[in-house]
Amino acid sequence: MARNAIYRYHKENSNMAFGEFKFGPLFMRLCYELGLEELAATTLTDPALKGFFPDSTSFNIAIDMLFTKQCYESCLDVVGEMKKQGVPFNKDTFILAFATCYKLNTSMSYHICLTLLEEGQTKGILIPRHAYCFATALALKQNDIERAQIFYSQIMSTDSRLCLNLRVLILAMKGSMKEAISALTTAQVSKTPVFVKKTEFSQEVVNELRKKSADGLWEGRVEQVLRRLEEAGQITKKTLDDFLCQTPSRKRRPLGILEQERNISRRTLKHLQSALLLE
Repeated sequence: MARNAIYRYHKENSNMAFGEFKFGPLFMRLCYELGLEELAATTLTDPALKGFFPDSTSFNIAIDMLFTKQCYESCLDVVGEMKKQGVPFNKDTFILAFATCYKLNTSMSYHICLTLLEEGQTKGILIPRHAYCFATALALKQNDIERAQIFYSQIMSTDSRLCLNLRVLILAMKGSMKEAISALTTAQVSKTPVFVKKTEFSQEVVNELRKKSADGLWEGRVEQVLRRLEEAGQITKKTLDDFLCQTPSRKRRPLGILEQERNISRRTLKHLQSALLLE
């Protein structure tokens, strides 16, 4: 019903300006709440509705929906439509687009990632750190270590767990065992209070380091450092993909209301489905 109303409204008022108010994000959030990612995507990309979604928020919500449902090809379709319509990319768009390219991990998606990154840098857009992390990881997956180093060098703050894992993986893949060992040793902790967060390294990164150092001069030193990290509980079974795609927890959120927020309308405080039917 809402979708039909959009078509009719746009047909009758396509030449009118609505000021600062945007209708698109409201419809996209409705689709998000009801799990209608395909409806959201087809509505966004419909030529008949060109101009109805002039904001990046509407496209970002749709891409996020599709990404969550692992519809990565559809994500790129929406990104392409966004670019085609001249809707400006913001930091969330770059993160979602690069994450999609990373998940697809094809030569085409890598080319799209490089193109978007170059265009963003040319326009002077501030590319967020997490987007660079996805670009770096994708370059490593494509065995393009040189570009991975370039992307990593453009990250302003590299003290996060994800960045440290990417750095060690880059060093391991290029065979720089001395630098990799130094990075691991620096992150190593011995006796620390329970509440102090330790830097964790993915088993995937550790395996790559062991593989590259096997039967070499640095094998013994690598095993020594890794053994100490294991004893300190700093090696986790989580993959690099887990680190990249982990959704950060929101601050100041009371515990135990995640499901409630999903089922309860934020406006009426009633059950979402029943509230929509009543309205």
